[in-house]
Amino acid sequence: MPVVEEQSTARSPGRLGEVARVFLRLGVTAFGGPAAHIAMMREEFVRQRGWITDQHFLDLLGATNLIPGPNSTEMAIHLGFVRAGWRGLIVAGVCFILPAALIVVALAALYVQYGTTPAASWLLYGIKPVVLAIVAHALYGLARTAVKGWLTGIVGVAVLVLTLLGFSELVLLFAGGLVVMVLANLRRLRAVAPALALPILALPSLLLQSAVAPFSLAALFWNFLKIGSVLYGSGYVLLAFLRADFVERLGWLTDQQLLDAIAIGQVTPGPVFTTATFVGYILGGVPGAVVATVGIFLPAFVFVAISNPIIPRIRKSPWAGALLDGVNVASLGLMAAVTLQLAQSAIIDPVTVAVALVALALLIRYKINSMWLVLAGALIGVGYRLVTG
Repeated sequence: MPVVEEQSTARSPGRLGEVARVFLRLGVTAFGGPAAHIAMMREEFVRQRGWITDQHFLDLLGATNLIPGPNSTEMAIHLGFVRAGWRGLIVAGVCFILPAALIVVALAALYVQYGTTPAASWLLYGIKPVVLAIVAHALYGLARTAVKGWLTGIVGVAVLVLTLLGFSELVLLFAGGLVVMVLANLRRLRAVAPALALPILALPSLLLQSAVAPFSLAALFWNFLKIGSVLYGSGYVLLAFLRADFVERLGWLTDQQLLDAIAIGQVTPGPVFTTATFVGYILGGVPGAVVATVGIFLPAFVFVAISNPIIPRIRKSPWAGALLDGVNVASLGLMAAVTLQLAQSAIIDPVTVAVALVALALLIRYKINSMWLVLAGALIGVGYRLVTG
């Protein structure tokens, strides 16, 4: 088959340096979030370099939606594997992540030094409502695809309500996928019903949150490894998990610090998940940044290595498709809940209301890159503070 020949040729020696160079460049220039990253990768590797065909590219993209983790980073890892085998898998992922992580560490160091000064608060005054508008816009766009009927709609609303009532985000995510998978495959379920009974009955006990724990690098690594292992959907869903674990359960961050971390993620290139790098630096300096970054991205490498050889079978499974539908719509419920919760910290007066609404309108009407909106919000914040004193 053409794809097999393409992969075999692509993995010949001498391609590793090419993989490193191109993904380092993308890691520096890939602004705009996962959808923009994937569009840039298609232009680079399908149209310009001819590494793979459009059909193969779509197959890889479909696979990233069936596994947890950051979609654009997993796409980079898949492409590195296709081009240069197992070494390419590692090099592509590291080179795509590293530039953003280094930039975020530098910004986090400045934030720790100056983040509580009046000048920094002026910037964040305008940035926070823009961040909320970006998340709301992403939520709207994803809902149009993820809500495919009454079943997924009900699951999404239920997850939203249960999240606001304090239930565990991880369990709600898996429960949403399980409910849709089961109800969409009722005829097939009869043969496997006894095997599903135990995990379903065990769900209530899993809804309990873990106890508060003191900060340590080991605990930081474990929490980000857990998030990276289960997080489906857009990178913005990361907001829900970070707030649940680091703000509410552990008490290691404030809502303001969380919003600041998301804002930094919006003005830097590369994966949105480098928000974890920022959080890690705030909590534990450079070692914390390294631990958090490795923890949240490590599962993506593992999942891609496992899933790449079985992509054709995954895409044809009615069970996997239904599970993905449920997980995606549950992710939307989590996003909606965290948007409402964080709005309480960001929308504080008529000016911030106006900034959020204008940013949302521009995103919907003109599809402006979110980086420029965040920078505009920063300028508005500084200007407003200078005028009002």
